[in-house]
Amino acid sequence: MFIDDILFKFDNMEKAKQVFNEAEIELLKEGLKRTYKERFQMTTRLYKIQQTLSKASISHKSFINK
Repeated sequence: MFIDDILFKFDNMEKAKQVFNEAEIELLKEGLKRTYKERFQMTTRLYKIQQTLSKASISHKSFINK
């Protein structure tokens, strides 16, 4: 039984790797379909978000008033 469990898990891992590889290739194909303008706009949007988050600070106020 122990060997059967290992083989079953191995088969599932292989299937998951295949599905992941296919999904990754599909995303790459979609990315290649985009124009340079669309790529630039997406990159600019991500850069602005990164800049905003790098300037952000987290402050904590206690909930209970004394």
